[in-house]
Amino acid sequence: MALTPERKTEIMKEYARHEGDTGSVEVQVAVLTEDINNLNDHIKTHKKDFHSYRGLMKKIGHRRNLLAYLRNKDVTRYRDLIQRLGLRR
Repeated sequence: MALTPERKTEIMKEYARHEGDTGSVEVQVAVLTEDINNLNDHIKTHKKDFHSYRGLMKKIGHRRNLLAYLRNKDVTRYRDLIQRLGLRR
């Protein structure tokens, strides 16, 4: 259910803006998106797991806030990121 450290570093390398970048908005949103996708699969299987559902809602809210910050700061980076992640069909 949780991300493995290997998968997390793989995501960080893919979305990093420069070498050693682990805290940029793009990296944080990409890691949260992977977590959200995993939790979605878990929730589909375990419909009554309300504790995991609450964690899912918190992660979605955090990602929404980060995306709003990025949209206000730099629209082109925001559009590139949602395109790469496949958000906003």
